[in-house]
Amino acid sequence: MRAGWRRTEERRDGLWTVQPVTAVRATKSYVCPGCSLEIAPKTPHLVAWRADGLMGEAADLAGRRHWHSHCWRIR
Repeated sequence: MRAGWRRTEERRDGLWTVQPVTAVRATKSYVCPGCSLEIAPKTPHLVAWRADGLMGEAADLAGRRHWHSHCWRIR
């Protein structure tokens, strides 16, 4: 799979849209909700948001979060 392609993942808490972010496209700093540590610029990571939220697609997108890839895998 190419970096940057969206996919849908089913988890215990529902469906999630997951999109990898490459090091080149990672230009800002974020805090990972899994470990509460910084995701520094130029660090490959994932962006995830609900794919089945009750409030609609706009609310799901507004709730997207940046995760370390490892933190997302073990959540």
